Amino acid sequence: MKSMRLAWRYVQHHRMKSVLMVFCIVLTVLLPVALGILLSSFNKQIVARANATPLLVGARGSRVDLTMHALYFQVPVTDTIRMGLEDSIKEFGQAIPIHVRISADHIPVVGTTLEYFEFRKMSLRNGDGLMRLGDCVLGSNVARLFNKEPGDFVLTDRENVFEIAGDYPLKMRVAGILNRTRTADDDAIFVDIKTAWVVEGFGHGHNDVTRSHDDNLVMDRQGNSVTLSPAVLPYTEITDDNIGSFHFHGDFAGFPVTSLIVIPRDNRSEALLQGRFDSSESVACMCKPIHEVETLMGLVFRVQKFFYANAILIGVSTLLLLVLVVALSIRLREREMQTMFKMGCSRATIFKLIAAELLLVFFCAAIVVSVSAWTIGRMANEIVSGLLVG
Repeated sequence: MKSMRLAWRYVQHHRMKSVLMVFCIVLTVLLPVALGILLSSFNKQIVARANATPLLVGARGSRVDLTMHALYFQVPVTDTIRMGLEDSIKEFGQAIPIHVRISADHIPVVGTTLEYFEFRKMSLRNGDGLMRLGDCVLGSNVARLFNKEPGDFVLTDRENVFEIAGDYPLKMRVAGILNRTRTADDDAIFVDIKTAWVVEGFGHGHNDVTRSHDDNLVMDRQGNSVTLSPAVLPYTEITDDNIGSFHFHGDFAGFPVTSLIVIPRDNRSEALLQGRFDSSESVACMCKPIHEVETLMGLVFRVQKFFYANAILIGVSTLLLLVLVVALSIRLREREMQTMFKMGCSRATIFKLIAAELLLVFFCAAIVVSVSAWTIGRMANEIVSGLLVG
């Protein structure tokens, strides 16, 4: 007990050296511990969402990209599939369309149907669902980020700022706010699939200013070039007055979607669907998200092994550095040790004193690591969610 008291006095007196030693130990231990906690949370989240999604259909290409696009709305896709593929799937199960090619303030706008909310078990915190063309519902994080409430408006991003005709952003009315799900759905804006098609130009109203002869709207016209009046709104808005004029040219079956979530009726239907889309003649591909996620996680865990091997080498280096610091400290404290020895302290007592000092340093480092690891564990879901949708 006396040795521990003397050791504590020494640690307090040499604060800078003690803090640096604690800091080195904390960094060496905390980095692999934090990585393990975050990877465990990452694995749980991505596997849970993949397990909840039976099958995906998308354009031929990378199945991993298709999976990450359909589950997290982040990986951009250049090729699309036809909405009509839904009809060929209906006899085997349910197909839910996903259309993610537009954004609002760089937040993905997901065009889908009401079945998606039922499938993901999503509910409204306040407001209404998608009742009308031009409505949207916001994920909980998006609503907090934009500080939006039902009745407010969100403007889609303009894809081509140099195109005058037919490329105005859509001013969408916020119909409702979704409850928090702690998934990628919290960081997205949801609209009806038809609203997404309107933004892409497959549907429109009759108030096309490029064909207007109203002098209040059109100032000058030279061939296909139109100079618009400042009175023209720099966006399209679907209101109760003009919603009746909005219509679509062409068959819905030919309109694009970026993916389809497929919920087969049974194992036999799943096998038949996979056989149909695995054919070389198929214009689309089908994948099982959990298989793609397991492949991705296998790669992640292989990289993790290299990181842990590196962490072990760093730990050994830190330990050797601490041994060197202690050895130099003993050399500098030689006169102090001689004085203690002359006062009747045995060499064993001096050894206990140095051991107690090291024990206090490691104990302080253990407390810092434990508190930090607990904090990271509490925040792991939010951190990983931010990484997945960022």
